Amino acid sequence: MAKERHQARWKRGRRIRNRIAHVRKDRLRLSVFRSGSNMYAQIIDDAKGETLVAASTLEKEIRESIGSCANKEAAAAVGRALAGKAVQANIKRVVFDRGGYLYHGRVKALADAAREAGLEF
Repeated sequence: MAKERHQARWKRGRRIRNRIAHVRKDRLRLSVFRSGSNMYAQIIDDAKGETLVAASTLEKEIRESIGSCANKEAAAAVGRALAGKAVQANIKRVVFDRGGYLYHGRVKALADAAREAGLEF
């Protein structure tokens, strides 16, 4: 069952990235990965194949400011940190790649916090 769930998420992620590639024009991609215990987000330039900005609950500043790394508050902290780094790097507009996860809970909290902190998507 776990293998089927993983494969279904992977297929949804491929479908989402395919749609993003046709729509995004000149925007960078904000990619999200949600594990059972941590949250990761990065802004990727697909044309060059490199990560420009990244944030996760493994960073010391974020870990110290939150209790658990696997809740909505932690996801929001990652979103705020990523948006802050992106604004410093002159990145304003991105396209959101939820990676096959439902837009609910931690993924939604990260996206909302990133929007509030200055990213447009």
